[in-house]
Amino acid sequence: MPPDTPPHASAPTPPWKVGLGHDTHRLVPGGPLILGGIPIEHTHHSDGHSDADVLLHAITDALLGAAGLGDIGQWFPDTDEANRDRDSAEMLQLAYQQVRQTGYGIVNLDCIVFAQAPPIGPHRKAISQHVGKLLGVAAELICVKAKTGEGVGPVGRGEVIAAQCVTLLQQQE
Repeated sequence: MPPDTPPHASAPTPPWKVGLGHDTHRLVPGGPLILGGIPIEHTHHSDGHSDADVLLHAITDALLGAAGLGDIGQWFPDTDEANRDRDSAEMLQLAYQQVRQTGYGIVNLDCIVFAQAPPIGPHRKAISQHVGKLLGVAAELICVKAKTGEGVGPVGRGEVIAAQCVTLLQQQE
């Protein structure tokens, strides 16, 4: 090993990798709200350069981060007109293809959606199933939870919607 090589550079590839993703979008009048690729009836929708699906963006970020591939903004910059109104499901699938090429696959996804409204509970199962279908994994590996802002801050006032996701990847043989 060259003298300027960090000690970890020769470390074996870990069998497990963890990633954390986050996204926030403003809510603007007019529905539906797209969440996890599912249209949900609501008075507002997320505003963004792409279709602004905060959950799929957080999942994409978590997967890319776990694999050491950067973040969604590096792969799908909002300065690129090709990404205007782009389907977040397509971005997620392209990102996961890159993750798979590193030799890792999904063990699980644990996600939280932060929104004052609409209620997410009635849509959890459909969202988990749809995300599982997009990624080619069982819906049981995808947990979607919801939290309100309890009337506090931009989430609580219904100004924004946010999502976080943690993923565990396992080295595939």
